Amino acid sequence: MAYAILWSFRPRPESETAFRESYGASGAWAELFRLDETYLGTDLLRASDGRYLTIDRWASESAYRAFLDRHASAYAALDARCAALTLEESWLGGFEI
Repeated sequence: MAYAILWSFRPRPESETAFRESYGASGAWAELFRLDETYLGTDLLRASDGRYLTIDRWASESAYRAFLDRHASAYAALDARCAALTLEESWLGGFEI
């Protein structure tokens, strides 16, 4: 059984293109995640009201947690760089798929 992490975002209007480039399937986040062979891919979905949903898929919850442990500093640095792109960011949870 695989594992998915879901986040909801509302990007700043002036940063929407940069947001899509950072959070999409070939963006900076996916590049970081691809350092781990248990990463299965990312989907970026846009709602009609301008909100976005990211779905990051991993082989398992334990694989995702191990990735976070190994790459905590790189994750934190990228998160800090991307913070200026959004007005809102909400973690929706981790789900078995």
